[in-house]
Amino acid sequence: MSQPIYVVDAFTARPFAGNPAGVCPLTEVKSDEWMQKVASEMRHAETAFVRPLDDGFELRWFTPSIEVDLCGHATLATAHILWTTGRVPADQPIHFQTRSGILVANPGPLIELNFPAITAKMAQLPHPIEGLSPIWTGHNNMDWIVEVESVTHLKDFSPNIENIKNLGMRGLIVTALGGGSYDFASRFFAPQSGVSEDPVTGSAHCCLATFWSARLGKRRMIGYQASERGGEVDVEWLDDRVILRGSAVTVLEGTFLC
Repeated sequence: MSQPIYVVDAFTARPFAGNPAGVCPLTEVKSDEWMQKVASEMRHAETAFVRPLDDGFELRWFTPSIEVDLCGHATLATAHILWTTGRVPADQPIHFQTRSGILVANPGPLIELNFPAITAKMAQLPHPIEGLSPIWTGHNNMDWIVEVESVTHLKDFSPNIENIKNLGMRGLIVTALGGGSYDFASRFFAPQSGVSEDPVTGSAHCCLATFWSARLGKRRMIGYQASERGGEVDVEWLDDRVILRGSAVTVLEGTFLC
C-alpha cells in the first residue's frame, strides 16, 4: 500500500531554512527495515514515522543509517503535519509514545514540545577536537558538549568529521554565549549517527537549556543554531522537563509507492 510523505522545515517560519524532516503518517504497520530504507531514501537528518494508537500516536525517528532515541525537529514537524492535514483537530494536544517516553506537543502561535530535561557533567574529551579551543567540556547521556569563547569561534569552526566521529556517543554539541536577540548559540555534529552537521537540533536543546540556565540564571531563553540554514529554538527549563517552542513550514507533499 502506498504511504503519504511530507517534508517539513522545522524551527523556522520560512521555507528552506531551519531543519528539514521527513514525516510519514503510516496507514498500516511497516517493518523496521522498510522505515530505515525510506529514511535512507529521504536522506534528511531524520524521517519520522507516526502511527495512530488508541491513546495517541506511536512516533519513531530514523536517520539515513540508524533509529534514534530522541529527535526534536522531526517531532515538531510531525505535530505540524497532524494538525495541518486534519488528522488531529488544530486545538488539541498530541501525545506521542516514543523511545524516550511520552512526549506532548501543544498547539499555539509556536508549537510547544514537552521533552525530558538533559543535564551535562564536566568530563575531558577522549581526544582534542581540531580547530576548537574549549573553555568547558563534558557530556550527557547522548552527546559530548563543548563550550567555546565566542559565537565567532563557533561559526568559524571547520569540523574534521572523522575526528568528531571517533569521539563515540551520538554526537557533539558546540556552544557559545549569545548576544543581541539570542541568549546562546550552538552547532551540532553527529557523524556517528550518519549526520555530519544537523541544521537545528531540538534534542540538543534539551541539554543546552539546562546548561545555559545554570550560567545565565534564566529559565526561558532563545537559542540560535548557527548552521548554514540556521534556526531558532525558544527553550524553557522546568526542572525535569524542557519546553521547546518553534514554527514549521510544509515544503513538499508526496506518496511512497512501494
